[in-house]
Amino acid sequence: MADFIKAIQERVLVLDGAMGTLLQERGLKPGGCPEEMNLAAAGVVEGIHREYVEAGADIIVTNTFGGNRLKLAHYGLEGRTAEVNRLGVEIARRAAGSERLVGASIGPTGRFLEPIGDAGFDEMVEVFGEQVAAFAEAGADLITCETFLDIRELRAAVVACREFSKLPVIAQMTFDDGGRSVLGTPPEAAAVTLEALGADLVGSNCGLGPEGIFALLEKMRAVTSLPLISQANAGLPVLRDGKTVFPASPEEMTAFHERMIALGVRVIGGCCGTTPAHIRAIRDALQGRDHSWSPPPRRGYLSSRSAVVPLGGGAPCAVIGERINPTGKKLYSQELREGKTAYIRREAQEQMAAGATLLDVNCGAPGVDEPAALERAVFAVTGIASAPLVIDSSDPEALERALKAADGKVLINSVSGEQKSLRAILPLARKYGAAVIGLALDEQGIPQSAEGRTAVARRILEAALAAGLPREDVVIDCLSLTVSAEQKQARETLAALRGVKTELGLATVLGVSNISFGLPCRPILSSTFFAMALEAGLDAAIINPKEERMMDAFRAALVLLGQDQRAEEYIASYGGVSAAPAAPAAAGTSLGFREQLAAAVIEGDVENVAGLVEQALGQGLSPMEVSNEGLLPGLEEVGRRFGKKQIFLPQVMLSAETMQAAFRRLKQEMKAGEGASLGRILMATVEGDIHDIGKNIVCTLLENHGFEVFDLGKNVPAERILEQSLARKVDAVGLSALMTTTLNQMEVTIGRLREAGVEVFTMVGGAVVTQDYADSIGADLYAADALEAVAKVKALLAGKRG
Repeated sequence: MADFIKAIQERVLVLDGAMGTLLQERGLKPGGCPEEMNLAAAGVVEGIHREYVEAGADIIVTNTFGGNRLKLAHYGLEGRTAEVNRLGVEIARRAAGSERLVGASIGPTGRFLEPIGDAGFDEMVEVFGEQVAAFAEAGADLITCETFLDIRELRAAVVACREFSKLPVIAQMTFDDGGRSVLGTPPEAAAVTLEALGADLVGSNCGLGPEGIFALLEKMRAVTSLPLISQANAGLPVLRDGKTVFPASPEEMTAFHERMIALGVRVIGGCCGTTPAHIRAIRDALQGRDHSWSPPPRRGYLSSRSAVVPLGGGAPCAVIGERINPTGKKLYSQELREGKTAYIRREAQEQMAAGATLLDVNCGAPGVDEPAALERAVFAVTGIASAPLVIDSSDPEALERALKAADGKVLINSVSGEQKSLRAILPLARKYGAAVIGLALDEQGIPQSAEGRTAVARRILEAALAAGLPREDVVIDCLSLTVSAEQKQARETLAALRGVKTELGLATVLGVSNISFGLPCRPILSSTFFAMALEAGLDAAIINPKEERMMDAFRAALVLLGQDQRAEEYIASYGGVSAAPAAPAAAGTSLGFREQLAAAVIEGDVENVAGLVEQALGQGLSPMEVSNEGLLPGLEEVGRRFGKKQIFLPQVMLSAETMQAAFRRLKQEMKAGEGASLGRILMATVEGDIHDIGKNIVCTLLENHGFEVFDLGKNVPAERILEQSLARKVDAVGLSALMTTTLNQMEVTIGRLREAGVEVFTMVGGAVVTQDYADSIGADLYAADALEAVAKVKALLAGKRG
């Protein structure tokens, strides 16, 4: 059974279950390196694989989940990365034989990519590429990327899989019970992004039980035609006799089989808490079932980290905001030359508030380093807005930098029918999972007839298909020419638009406002042409969404064309039922300095917050007034929005960075004793656990709220935590754990603090920690996320002082 893709077309395959817990039962010490057992105890690893083979698994997954060099470096094994991963495949192959498939496992590195973290995209591709090359050389049948929290890191992993091998790729993310990843990605956005990158299966593993995973996969199915994979935990973890266990019986793991198969799930396996008994039950439950499934037709979508927008296929016309473009904008051009992004962030917010569903980003101006500027612009927009991006450049280097920086599936603006353009741009779109706008022009210029433009569009389509892009990812711009010079061309543009849709079945886009260039009262002409183009089937319009007449024409046309069902959007905009959100106030308006400081924190205005602090101080505000009446209210509003899921962790971290920039300036003004710490907090990831992302976020936010934080790092023994608690005279100790196998170290550590009579509050948190567990070990508080941790610590220490 060597052909994985053929096999999943014929029947549902069973993938094996948990590895780490079984390794610990057989000799792996708490906090030890599971992958090291490929070197030191290959027989133990092979024995576990054989148990899953005997249970009926079709796919045996290698013991290489943490086999990247960054994870191995924690154990001094980074120099043996290739060997660890090669042996992982060889051990699994010995157990699997020739009748079963070997799936090579890739897990996350534990680092966030920039701008949230410090890891670069190319660095991550290289790190994962080392594993992939070893897998391919050792003869793996497929690669499974699993338990990823960050869509950008998973993008890098899939790119590495495609660049360093030809093996089929499974791509999975982990989501919480609210249906989002830690960084705010919903399953729909993950599926759209991963399908565009060329993943062969998408799905979810870990985090949830079968019911929760099924709900996630239903959302993925709504936007992807790919086969799906389900790797649920054996239920949600509960505390029994002081231990965290996964309660689902083997039989309970099969409750959703019928619906999973109907949904197009072609691989079913297990994650945390599953054993060979669970896998045997999954195998038995599949016997005698009809495994047939036909994939739904593929549709066009774009995605950001947190949102999905349909494009073509009968979806309402997408509004592409055109304002992030330096043409005719001296202020923006100057900011680009200076490396600033204030204009970009402001326009992103205002255009979305005005109704843009996509945002065009263009940084091409004289004297500008376009590759660096476009990368910086992508980071700025994705940090402040949820809309998917249209990357607007003809420079392949700039495009590639921007594509690496993107969180999701973007639209490239643009490629033409010229061979040079096709050769430069289409491979980038394929590699990084982007759609493309095809301009209906070639070496001979813009055809004067609709038939000529349709012919160019056909050649662009043929080239895109040959490059590996699906037809749904080709969007044709039939080109709006100014009627002041070529009046007959408006009709040709509309005829070309109809021809592209009816003859080629492609989505269309127009830069609508070009039609009125050089004429008075341009919005009258542009809005009328916009309505005509919508009737002709326009799928996306590049316009200024802040131009009311254009949006009036847009909303009215959607009602008349039946695309705004029950006129809901029209009524919301004009009927007073739900007023359109107001655009954010621009810098320099009548807002007072306190309000401007709060807004800077909320919007993550890192570049300008220090200047605002300087102005506030110059107007007589004291450092404490700047902090307590300006900055902290902004951070509290960030917490409120995060709690309501209006923003997500990337925006929180950007606001935290803004606070740090402001405090760097304030500290220069504060007198001794002014701005005294709200409390001294010691933070650590407990012994045996090398995960520290969540703990690091808590540390950052605690510091921003005025606490003095001492971070001991990860894998910290109880004795060191006790020693430092006494030495630092802290008010509270925060403990983090991500793995069920290290939870007991929280109890051990709290016990040592109590035995020694250390009078501190204790706080626990982490992916596997619950309120029940916190209560059982005597922790003073439990926090589900970083902002909750800050709020609870503030309340606890305030009560102590009161």
